[in-house]
Amino acid sequence: MSTGRLLRTEALSWMSDVDNVTGAQSRDLVLQPVWDYLHQNHHDLLRSPLFPVVLSVSTYFFLVGLYTVLDLLAPTWPCINRYRLHPDRPVTWPNIWTTLGVTVYNHLLYIFPAAVAQWLWRPPTPLPPEAPTLWSFFLGILGCMMVFDFQYYLWHLLHHRVPWLYRTFHAVHHQYNQPFSLVTQYLSGWELFSVGFWATVDPILLQCHCLTTWGFMVFNVYVSTEDHCGYDFPWAMHNLVPFGLWGGTPKHDAHHQRPGTNFAPFFSHWDWLGGTHTVPAPTNLSSLSALLQAGSSLSSLFSLVGIIS
Repeated sequence: MSTGRLLRTEALSWMSDVDNVTGAQSRDLVLQPVWDYLHQNHHDLLRSPLFPVVLSVSTYFFLVGLYTVLDLLAPTWPCINRYRLHPDRPVTWPNIWTTLGVTVYNHLLYIFPAAVAQWLWRPPTPLPPEAPTLWSFFLGILGCMMVFDFQYYLWHLLHHRVPWLYRTFHAVHHQYNQPFSLVTQYLSGWELFSVGFWATVDPILLQCHCLTTWGFMVFNVYVSTEDHCGYDFPWAMHNLVPFGLWGGTPKHDAHHQRPGTNFAPFFSHWDWLGGTHTVPAPTNLSSLSALLQAGSSLSSLFSLVGIIS
C-alpha cells in the first residue's frame, strides 16, 4: 500500500472516530435542538441582562392571573371550589386589589430600578454553543432548589424568632391567614430583595448553564406561587413527590395559621430536623362532611345503645 493511500485510510478512520464521539454527544444533548433554535432566532434577547428579570416577572403574573381567575370562579363553580383549602372563605375583590397594589408598588420601586442597574452594568450573558445535557439540566435545577431551600429556611426562621425582624420586615406577609396566589409577593421590599438575590446568585455559585438557570427561575416562581395558591390539586407538587418530602400548599397554609412551623419553602427535611414540622389539619368541605357524618353516626349509635339498655 502506498504512503498516500495509507494516510487517506488513517484520516478516514480518525474522522469516523470523531463522528462516533460527536454522535454520542449529540444523543446525550437532548436539549440541543431547542438550544440551537433559541440561539439562532433569539440571540440578542437571550444575551440581554434584562431577560432573566422579564422571564421571572412575566411568569409570575401569568400564574397569578390564572389562579386569580380560579379564585373568582370558585364560589359559583363547585368543581373548582372543592379543591380550595378554605372553600367557605372566598377571595374577594378587596383582597385582590390590596395585594395587587403592594405587588405592583414593589415591582416599580425595587424590581424596575434593579433591572435597569443590571442592564447598565452587567455584561451580556455569554451563550455557549452547546446545550446542557438533560441530566445536568435537572440536576442543576435540583441543586439550586436545595441551596435556596436551606438559605430561605434560615432566613425565615430568623425573621420569626427575632421580634424586631418580624415586625419590621416579615409581618406584612402574614396579614393573610389563608393565603391566595397574590400573597406570594405581598412582601416587604427587604424580603423581595433577599429572595430575588438568592434566586440570581445560586445558579452562578453552582456554575449552571444559562438554560438551566432560566429553568430554575421559572420553576422557582411556579412553586412559590403554588405554595400560596390555596388549592390542593391532584397535580400539585406535594401530591407528586412521595414520602412527604415536599412541603407544598397545605403545609405553607398551615404556616400562615401557625407561624412557628413549616419554615422551609420547598422541601420538608429542614423542618423535620429543626423540630418545626407540622402536619396540616384537613380543612376542605369533604373532610368536614366526613367528620360531621362520623359525629352523626356516633350520636345515632349512642342513642341506640341507650334504647337497648
